[in-house]
Amino acid sequence: MKPNFQEQHAIITGGSSGIGKATAKLLAQLGANISIIAREPYKLSQAQQEIQASTINSQQQVLTFAADVSDRIENETAIQQAIAHLGNPDLLITSAGIAHPGYFTEIPLEIFEKTMAVNYFGSLYTIKAVIPAMEKQGKGHIVLISSGAGLIGLYGYTPYSPSKFALRGLAEALRGELKPKNIAVSIVYPPDTDTPQLAAENQTKPEATKKITKTAQIWQPEAIAQEIIKGINHHQFAIAPGLEINILNRFHSLIAPLLNWYFDRIVEQVNQSAK
Repeated sequence: MKPNFQEQHAIITGGSSGIGKATAKLLAQLGANISIIAREPYKLSQAQQEIQASTINSQQQVLTFAADVSDRIENETAIQQAIAHLGNPDLLITSAGIAHPGYFTEIPLEIFEKTMAVNYFGSLYTIKAVIPAMEKQGKGHIVLISSGAGLIGLYGYTPYSPSKFALRGLAEALRGELKPKNIAVSIVYPPDTDTPQLAAENQTKPEATKKITKTAQIWQPEAIAQEIIKGINHHQFAIAPGLEINILNRFHSLIAPLLNWYFDRIVEQVNQSAK
């Protein structure tokens, strides 16, 4: 049975591309009203047309709000405007994120700061702004988009992995605190997904990182969106698409030594071939 999102209001950050846009389109197909938040007005406009084309009735609304989620004031203003237009949100999905792989010693500190600002504080600001409205209506569901790199630190992802680990800690701490308020929390650990972000990552990704990740299946954002909606419908806290991520989610502490040994071998091989 399909989940019922008829007339519900879903707010999605990073909703102009990738997983965020794919999830917005799927929610539109399920009858939801959508607010998407992202930085670039042109991309927002293009996404709005695509999402609107996915709606199933003429009463549904798809609105866009331009904001940098890492700017607390811009973020809060966008959330307040979305609520003013479409009412208290039933669902929040924090999908805005950036990644800049590279070698730790070569990456400027500004990249570390910006990655944490967008990926962690961008989600934190959004959740902070939304919770009072969810409390007011007595229900809601918050979905944080982490990453497989939020389950195990990956070579070449020293700015990115910590920001996604931080989201896991936030989600785990929030889950128990918000449960008595009838606000559910989920966290998603997507594997590599065919998005503009992945294309950008590949431009700076170290060779060893490419070899470490190349054996994993690359997912389509629409498939991740399906997993997210299924997880929401089944009241899952951890949404881990695919067998590899599911195993990593359940047993990462046990298998981390083996994975690190495997990663170290790849790095050693790459270093040897570069000499």
